[in-house]
Amino acid sequence: MSTKEKILSKALELFNEKGYNTITTRHIAAELNISAGNLHYHFRHSEDIIKILFADLTLKMDDLLNHMKKAESKTLEDLYQFTRSTCKIFYSYRFIFISFVDILKNIPEIESKYEGINFSRKEEFQLIFSGLQKNDVFQKDIPSFVVDCLTEQIFILADNWLTHNRLILKLDQQQAINHYTLLQMNLFYPLLNKEQQKLYEHRYIK
Repeated sequence: MSTKEKILSKALELFNEKGYNTITTRHIAAELNISAGNLHYHFRHSEDIIKILFADLTLKMDDLLNHMKKAESKTLEDLYQFTRSTCKIFYSYRFIFISFVDILKNIPEIESKYEGINFSRKEEFQLIFSGLQKNDVFQKDIPSFVVDCLTEQIFILADNWLTHNRLILKLDQQQAINHYTLLQMNLFYPLLNKEQQKLYEHRYIK
């Protein structure tokens, strides 16, 4: 692993453990037993590190969405695994979501990218939902306003569940991923065909 990669890995660990506002480049350098000058050779400011970590998060989600979109025979299990994988990725970058408002306010470049991501993600989710209707997982006669609202509901829940867990439930990693995966999946339940609803209850509701 290169020095740059070690810096990014340690920064992610520290941001997740201690918070975005409490960790500086000097803290990261000290944890790695390197000089601040060595770290600043690669990253002048902590904001530069956060930009790359945000880009990594975005890339992981792009890969996940592309895989889901390309799946021709989309199933309920595909939707579950997609939702669970999303929760895993978000948990790995949880400091971003817990400090989302501050990060967007302090790093305009990320705010601009986030606005663009929101627009493109909506179109990608619409394609996924259409595929689920085509494969008789979702009902075919769902009103368009319901699907539009569903996309927004997913975004709100996905962007904020980590803060909710930090403040209210305080679940550990595995428990949190399990709980919030099902919480998001429950948004889809009213849209499933009757047969798929029974399958969902049997397979995922304990």
